[in-house]
Amino acid sequence: MLMRTDPFREFDRLTQRALGSIGTRARPTEMPMDAWRSGDTFHVEFDLPGVDTSSIDLDVERNVVTITAQRQLLADDVEMLANERPRGTFNRQLVLGDNLDTERISATYDSGVLALTIPVIESAKPRKIEITSGDTGQQSITT
Repeated sequence: MLMRTDPFREFDRLTQRALGSIGTRARPTEMPMDAWRSGDTFHVEFDLPGVDTSSIDLDVERNVVTITAQRQLLADDVEMLANERPRGTFNRQLVLGDNLDTERISATYDSGVLALTIPVIESAKPRKIEITSGDTGQQSITT
């Protein structure tokens, strides 16, 4: 399960949206994200249009996934006519619950979308436990 534990980052994101901020070179807006669970797999997708695959870095430390990506700055000698797409370095951290297997995360990048697939750890999956009784035999209870 995905856990969000940084209220200040969330407040900053909401403030940027409310004020219509598109970010600055020093601090571009964050990566939009979707997350969902399908069966025994957790999926996360980040929108990173125009980002070269070689500039995306994905690190996992314990249960924290850090995504860093960079959209190249334009040359200084160009005359900007419109500047609405944030450029520079983007960072995002996800705190994952203990029920996800961070050892088996896989990532793909296609059409500007970085997709992470994170399986649920085996011990967190539902299982049956056999219960024995002295007079009636065995029964199965699903947990």
